[in-house]
Amino acid sequence: MLFPVKCSTASTSGNEEKTAHEQAFKHTPWTIVLAAAGTSTPASREALEQLCRAYWPPVFAHLRMKGYALHHAEDLAQEFFLRLIKGNSFAEVAPHKGRFRNFLLASLKHFLINEWKRERTQKRGGGAALVDMDTVDPALLAACEPHSGENPEKAYDKRWALTLLARVRSRMQKEYDAAGQLDRHDALKGYLADGEEPASYADTACRLGISEAAAKSAIYKMRQRFGQLLRAEIARTVPTDEDVEDELRHLIAALRY
Repeated sequence: MLFPVKCSTASTSGNEEKTAHEQAFKHTPWTIVLAAAGTSTPASREALEQLCRAYWPPVFAHLRMKGYALHHAEDLAQEFFLRLIKGNSFAEVAPHKGRFRNFLLASLKHFLINEWKRERTQKRGGGAALVDMDTVDPALLAACEPHSGENPEKAYDKRWALTLLARVRSRMQKEYDAAGQLDRHDALKGYLADGEEPASYADTACRLGISEAAAKSAIYKMRQRFGQLLRAEIARTVPTDEDVEDELRHLIAALRY
């Protein structure tokens, strides 16, 4: 991966980083789930629906790897999240301040074993669907399909890691856009993409109308900010700050499966 495993704070002060973290990551998955459980407000319910839409890829990939047919896996994923939103289906898998990734997978296994009646393959929940599969990027669906050498848990972890990276890339793009530097983002984003061949420094500098040294500095700063945002995103899904580095190592390993 081209994003840094160790993140220097040379270009961002501790206070600036903390402020960005507090503003961009005010609500963690745990706080959203707990707020929406039991007596929920429209706002907390909407937040939980958005959370489920964000994290459906690893659930869907896990179901496909377990051998469920495409449309059956779609129905199962929809029903799983609809039940999660109701806030009363996972008492036995209550969050003991663990990692949200593990909670979601344990909840899914609990759902498949104890809740789902295999003969009821028709969608429930009043016909509601959290994700319109017809509008999903085909590349994303392809990434969720089974691959040789994977098992359901590995498929889940890999898609979880890719989901986090996609969320961080989206957040970074919004930051550049807000700063009026979307053209710079588009010119530099290739230097973050795993498996994508970026342009040469000279070509990037020419595209941006800056020196090659300035282009290298801009790439360095983008990678630094990407590392900060990635850690902030991971921090939302683990119980303590001490767990961030361990979770980061786990996710990097998952991407190499």
